[in-house]
Amino acid sequence: MSIDKLDLSLAQELATLKEEGRAKAPERVIEQYIPAVAPKGPRYKLAGSDTEFIRLNSNSYLSLSQHPDLVAEADQATREFGVGPGAVRFIDGTFIHHVALEKRVAAFVDKPAAKIFNSAYTANCGLALSVSHAKTHWIGDQLNHNSIIRAMRISNIPSQNKAIYKHNDMADLKRCLDEVPRDMERVVVIFDGIFSMRGDNAPIHEIHAVCRDYDSRFKDGVITVVDDSHGIGAYGDTGRGTPEHCGVSPDIIVGTFGKAFGVNGGFIAASSALIEAVRQKADTYIYTNPLSVADCAAAVKALDICAGQEGLALLKHLKERTAQFRKGLSDQGRESILGPHPVVPLMVRDTSKTHRLVKYLFDHGVLVAGLTFPVVPRGDETLRFQINACHTEADIDYVIELLKNFA
Repeated sequence: MSIDKLDLSLAQELATLKEEGRAKAPERVIEQYIPAVAPKGPRYKLAGSDTEFIRLNSNSYLSLSQHPDLVAEADQATREFGVGPGAVRFIDGTFIHHVALEKRVAAFVDKPAAKIFNSAYTANCGLALSVSHAKTHWIGDQLNHNSIIRAMRISNIPSQNKAIYKHNDMADLKRCLDEVPRDMERVVVIFDGIFSMRGDNAPIHEIHAVCRDYDSRFKDGVITVVDDSHGIGAYGDTGRGTPEHCGVSPDIIVGTFGKAFGVNGGFIAASSALIEAVRQKADTYIYTNPLSVADCAAAVKALDICAGQEGLALLKHLKERTAQFRKGLSDQGRESILGPHPVVPLMVRDTSKTHRLVKYLFDHGVLVAGLTFPVVPRGDETLRFQINACHTEADIDYVIELLKNFA
């Protein structure tokens, strides 16, 4: 027996992906972190290159991954308990750091309880497995993240019990709710807080108002769920995310520690009963080892920082640099999607020009993500810039000047 025949078939499938423009480029390897030296922020070196790069493609919005207090907490926890848990949570793989993180994140988002996962992706999938049964109907935004789409697919409910509404279109959400079969017992409306490719947010206050009118129609009501992975820590007056920005908190909040908080892992925060259901029923929680104690200890410290004066100062700086970058694009007459979030899309609307612009910026020491057909529809080609708190005024000025000089 061998896998030679399988390899041939896989090679053909990979060639098709490349022909269709859907193949991923080779992964670049970061081999050196260069600390900030004023007036510049930190730089990174890639394997095979002597260039020092600004990262404008990082989700680390508050730039906490290099924070000495997070490193110290992770180091202390590791020295005390080791580098891995050695078991799943149900078989004595739960350490004090797991419990502490769950309590801390629940308090941060103002929910009674929380459960942590290895990622927000597995949290979404675990949630779907926990709340779905034969009489559950799911409704999602058209531009939801792949993890939500995958969660809806593995929720073990028939396709007729799922619906998609047009992006942020409340009239279409209402249509989806009107079309829910009357024998359904619970309806789950799920959406991203921040849509990661666009930087716009779900109008949670409007979604809440629409869903409230339908809640009494169903035995278990209409449950609202936000995946606020790109919002929490980086959005709202105090970094509590899209719910804070909109003034309304959904029933369930899914989030990550791997973006603004600079660590790793995901979570679900909700009522105590729902979190216990997740603990009992979520395969992606039950059958895998949890986060390391180092991740948990660092994440707790990140939450503490975000909840204090240092966090507010980082958030203020992030907002200032985001506004500076957005103004720079506007002054050049360049098209973007308006909003205060540090995800700033530059609408290029041409595949060839997008590729050339990404390369031009790379050649001048700037890492940025380009989105082209068929990943996005023709005419929607975009560069996604992600502003981080480590970026300085000089960094932003440099990138804006580069864009100004791009032919």
